[in-house]
Amino acid sequence: MAKGPGGIISGGFQPLKAPDAPTIDSVSAGVLSADVTFSAPADTGAGSVDSYVVTAKQSDGSGVSGTASAAGTVSLTLTAGGTTTFAAQAISNAFGPGQFSGFGNSSTVFTGQELYSWGRNNLGQLAQNDIVDRSSPVQIGALTNWNTIDAGYYGFISTKTDGTLWTWGSQNGGQLGHNDYIAKSSPVQVGGLTNWSSASMGISFSAGIEDSELYTWGNPQFGALGNNTAAGLISSPVQIGALTNWSVVSSGRNHSAAIKNDGTLWAWGYNGRGQLGVEALGNNNTSSPVQVGAETNWYKVSTSQHNTAAIKTNGTLWVWGRDTDGTCGQNSVATGRSSPVQIGSDTDWAEISTGSEFCFAIKTDGTLWSWGQNSFNTGQLGQSDFVNRSSPTQVGALTNWNKVSGAVIHALATKTDGTLWSWGSGSFGKLGQNDIISRSSPIQVGSLTSWVLPSAGGEFLSFSTIGTT
Repeated sequence: MAKGPGGIISGGFQPLKAPDAPTIDSVSAGVLSADVTFSAPADTGAGSVDSYVVTAKQSDGSGVSGTASAAGTVSLTLTAGGTTTFAAQAISNAFGPGQFSGFGNSSTVFTGQELYSWGRNNLGQLAQNDIVDRSSPVQIGALTNWNTIDAGYYGFISTKTDGTLWTWGSQNGGQLGHNDYIAKSSPVQVGGLTNWSSASMGISFSAGIEDSELYTWGNPQFGALGNNTAAGLISSPVQIGALTNWSVVSSGRNHSAAIKNDGTLWAWGYNGRGQLGVEALGNNNTSSPVQVGAETNWYKVSTSQHNTAAIKTNGTLWVWGRDTDGTCGQNSVATGRSSPVQIGSDTDWAEISTGSEFCFAIKTDGTLWSWGQNSFNTGQLGQSDFVNRSSPTQVGALTNWNKVSGAVIHALATKTDGTLWSWGSGSFGKLGQNDIISRSSPIQVGSLTSWVLPSAGGEFLSFSTIGTT
């Protein structure tokens, strides 16, 4: 017998043919919803089509999917606004499992978002063209085409739905990428490239992915740029290597981690607490990307001051780095953990965000969990107290949390109903409550119900997008 591309050829038999791909006819998208209409393939292959799968790749790199037994319309509930690409696939089990069509045409929808900021503004980091603090959300300009937002320690980085990259705030290493070292109090475009899909900012450097290529710029101290050196400021994006298979990147204080399209995880930069996950604790920083383990199923990653956390495609949650306050969630404390350790055995983790010395995660059932440092009398874990936790503890009893973002001593989160919530330190008005009071449990920010992506930055800043249909 000889194997052909579509199955097994034996004697005069031809290989079984999978169905052709269905066609997406239209997409009607709201802020966090989409109705995808598709038609059946012209050729169903060797048998009939049993079902269809419609997938959506979202602006934050995550995906959602829905199924149907016949061609028509599938309704999807999205978890991120901005640019979303939809595709459909046909499945036939007429001759056993495994007869899948390829993906045919795709449809990309650009759901516009407004951008808002609040908190400390002594360096113009709120992008309001002034240096006045704000204690409630204020829109940045009048544009409605913001796609993603990441708050660094003193500056900010954002993509638009047209694929352009924008930064603003303080500069102490060229992290804004404008080929200078001048602070900016309003968004300024970074270069002329138009296919940025992921971007993140550390304390004095930035990293981004454009057309699946990895770029970094800013201060290379501790090897933070991944360009094989720890010296020489770089004030505009420079490609790292020549690979074109990068998917998503996250930058902490002085290190970064990125996932490739093949599901492998890579890290570089400062490793004093084992946050790279590749070496023993100590002064063994890495100035170029090094693979973390050998697994090929990493899905989401988040970095902070001394920690890295990630979720695999099987829904398991992993953390490594500093653990003196229980940040690694092992129900114990340690100086640090230099390789990924799994938190419990649950397989339903969906979202992860690392704060300075603490973590947040959301499960597929919409529950919100926190652990790690909870001192300073600010209540950043949202547990209505100031007690550290060394294992995940549920925040309240609600089951409709959607996105969460932790900073140094405060946090932001959105719910599936589009409301925005904050807790922790309230200094400089960063909780958006029109005051500077700290809260140890979530409190709603205003009354709007169209918030999409929260991003808490540094010690004193908050940003979030509002979806516009």
